[in-house]
Amino acid sequence: MASTVNYNQMAPNVKIYPGPAEVAAEFAVFFAELVNSKERLHVALSGGSTPKLLFDQLATDNFRDLDWKKVHLFWGDERCVPPEDEESNYKMTFDHLLSKIDIPQTNVHRIRGEDHPEKETERYSTEISSHLPHRQALPSFDLILLGMGEDGHTASIFPDQMHLLTSAKICAVARHPQSGQQRVTLTGKVINNAEMVTFLVTGAAKAEKVATIRGQQTNRMNYPAAHVRPVDGRLYWFLDKAAVGG
Repeated sequence: MASTVNYNQMAPNVKIYPGPAEVAAEFAVFFAELVNSKERLHVALSGGSTPKLLFDQLATDNFRDLDWKKVHLFWGDERCVPPEDEESNYKMTFDHLLSKIDIPQTNVHRIRGEDHPEKETERYSTEISSHLPHRQALPSFDLILLGMGEDGHTASIFPDQMHLLTSAKICAVARHPQSGQQRVTLTGKVINNAEMVTFLVTGAAKAEKVATIRGQQTNRMNYPAAHVRPVDGRLYWFLDKAAVGG
């Protein structure tokens, strides 16, 4: 399969901090500065343990003056479960952030994991397309937050579903390779059409894949996270020392 990476792009900006708490704290400051610099911000959120710490940070008094009315929140992927399910990325965000900040409900654009997956990909694609500016005939997020699994997957694009990296769709249905659980995910072309993409990756369990993907190993392109290189944007890695083998 042809690589989606353009090697003429600017090198990723890599930031390394002592641990997950510091990654979350520093990214919260980074995020706040971005909000303050924009008239409107369209963001796709991620699930996972590090974003949970980030959301806890953003819900503190340190960020109470953040103008959430400027921010529209979407999700990069979601498990096909109801919004009150413990596995729901939306529920995690609601519990740790949305329930604690003053953001208009109309600015929160959740994936309806309880609905039929194929129909929801169509509905959510339309919602994204109608709210976001477009570049290169695709919607363009201002910021997409991504994590990375120990298998090198990102969003819900797994190594056995690499076709989702080049899909012409905005959203697609993915399937967890072990559990078979269905998920709705942004596709690779939309991820790489963002103005800014940030990986938040922590923990020693990710170190091997981080080294492979950020290095020049010939097998790095076997992992979806290695294909994330914004076509006309910036890529950041926010890492802790454990994730870089420190």
